[in-house]
Amino acid sequence: MLAPAKLNLFLRIVRKRPDGFHDIESVMAAINLYDTLFFEAISADKIELAVIDAYSRSSAGVLRSDAPTGATNLVVRAAMLLKEHAGYDGGVRISLIKRIPSSAGLGGGSSDCAATIGALNRLWKLGIPDAKLSEIAAQLGSDVPFFLGKTPVALCTERGEVLEPFRVSTGLHFVVAKPLTGLSTPAVYRACVPDQTNQDMKRFVEALADGNICQMARRLHNGLQTPAESLSSDVRRLRSLFEQESVVGHQMSGSGSSYFAVCRTAHHAMAVARRISTAGIPWVKVARSCP
Repeated sequence: MLAPAKLNLFLRIVRKRPDGFHDIESVMAAINLYDTLFFEAISADKIELAVIDAYSRSSAGVLRSDAPTGATNLVVRAAMLLKEHAGYDGGVRISLIKRIPSSAGLGGGSSDCAATIGALNRLWKLGIPDAKLSEIAAQLGSDVPFFLGKTPVALCTERGEVLEPFRVSTGLHFVVAKPLTGLSTPAVYRACVPDQTNQDMKRFVEALADGNICQMARRLHNGLQTPAESLSSDVRRLRSLFEQESVVGHQMSGSGSSYFAVCRTAHHAMAVARRISTAGIPWVKVARSCP
């Protein structure tokens, strides 16, 4: 099963909640960069997970997955929660091939978690309805319900778990880059403050719905980028590199440390990716929004 990465095309920090989380307004888009998961039902009452790094190598260094294989991994937690909810007494052997970097703001762990929820509901023949699966997903992470959604673009509010599917007629071309270092999502959120910039998600969505990529790109916004840059010189360097490119727009995704640019065409994206790679960035990919 393929588990896609995501980009936050728009991310506004609305307020800090009493529970310590933050209310946000975000537009998330799935892109065609994937982890792969294989599931095999076993009779033993246990969850087995093997994680295999499949990052491409470069002269700038090799990314390493920091994904655990034990009970703290979101994939294992998802399987255990489903077993508990359904009273299922069997088990599963899972192989996870990691291509989406960790600590990158690309949602790889959340996507793997969502893929596990959907796959095991079918493999174990649990028959849990979609609404309940979404509730279970929200217990595991704010981004997990997005990856269970039926459309690859959604408007996300509250902690990010309340979704409004949104169809985009125009395909989007991206260059996505990640330095060797990552960022801790809790650390970035601790450093952020609610947006005071009057950023308007409605206008962003209107431009995206109209297929006006230039207008959309001018309205790109990530309220976590400033705190992330205060914590990471690598994010600041990526911004500087992309500022030198003739891209339509650029910003950090999620809580970082990945960074992306909106490009005019696939050919344009490939040219930009080559130049960013030669600047010594170890992980640079050309991507497209999922159809």
